[in-house]
Amino acid sequence: MSEPSATEPTFYEQIGGHETIARIVEVFYEGVATDEVLRPIYPEDDLAPAAARFTMFLVQYWGGPTTYSTQRGHPRLRMRHAPFTVTMEARDHWLTHFRAGLDAVELTPEQDAEFWAYVQHAATFMVNTMDEPKPI
Repeated sequence: MSEPSATEPTFYEQIGGHETIARIVEVFYEGVATDEVLRPIYPEDDLAPAAARFTMFLVQYWGGPTTYSTQRGHPRLRMRHAPFTVTMEARDHWLTHFRAGLDAVELTPEQDAEFWAYVQHAATFMVNTMDEPKPI
């Protein structure tokens, strides 16, 4: 992510701000809600709180308000996800739903590529086991 100058808009502003990120996250969670691999990773019955946290995180990451850190502290993504089994299969499902979210908004090809590169890296970083879960 490149740092904007004092007069250059942030990536967050360039892509349309909160509205754009909220739409990406909305579409993402629509997919997660019925995904047999990912849904168990989200223990809350209502995905709205997770969506709100994810939206705040992405807003802050891309240069918007720092509400996430104000409310939740440092993101500590790996630590927050450590209690859950995150496999390569889960990563792939996560990326499928995030891709749908990106496809639902009108980013330029350059903006899309920058956002997509970040989420691919982040999703791979979250993988914490190469073992697939055992069937119940």
